Amino acid sequence: MTQTTPKRPRRRGRLFPEYTIPPEELARREAEKQARCQRSRVAFEQVSPQLINDHYNWFIIIEPNSGDYFIDPDEEVANQKARQNYPSGWLVTFRINETGACGMI
Repeated sequence: MTQTTPKRPRRRGRLFPEYTIPPEELARREAEKQARCQRSRVAFEQVSPQLINDHYNWFIIIEPNSGDYFIDPDEEVANQKARQNYPSGWLVTFRINETGACGMI
């Protein structure tokens, strides 16, 4: 006679419910992110007209709090330049063109 093992019921839900981020914290993080992006966009709009003729389609990485920026044709090199001065800061990447977009849709 063979014995069959009973099927265990599937558990549904989060693996670690104690690590759930409250909605207020998520909203705060999103607001901070939008503020960083807005500050970076303002800095980009100020410097892009000066750089667009000589450095078209280069990458520009902006530190939003100070407004410092780093440019290079290679995104990784520009990122390394920025990380030398701001190793743990938030950085925002744009491309020096009419829109600032980095990729294709």
